[in-house]
Amino acid sequence: MSENTRSRVAAISSASPFLNTRQAAHYLCVSVRHLERQRRCGAGPRFRRHGRFVFYHIDDIDSWSRASAGAGRDGRGDDRG
Repeated sequence: MSENTRSRVAAISSASPFLNTRQAAHYLCVSVRHLERQRRCGAGPRFRRHGRFVFYHIDDIDSWSRASAGAGRDGRGDDRG
């Protein structure tokens, strides 16, 4: 596990496997707004809604991240142009 990953995991102070939107965005190194947009269009990680609160399970975030690794904007892999 890289030092960056360790610091992101350590930033999640709760022992719960569920992250709120802010925590999930921090874990994924994306903005809260970006994660909210993905949620609205169905492109982001699986989430759960409890009343008005949204939570992401850490395993769902990791699974989604692995599945989308290397997928650029055009879906062909590398996003460097």
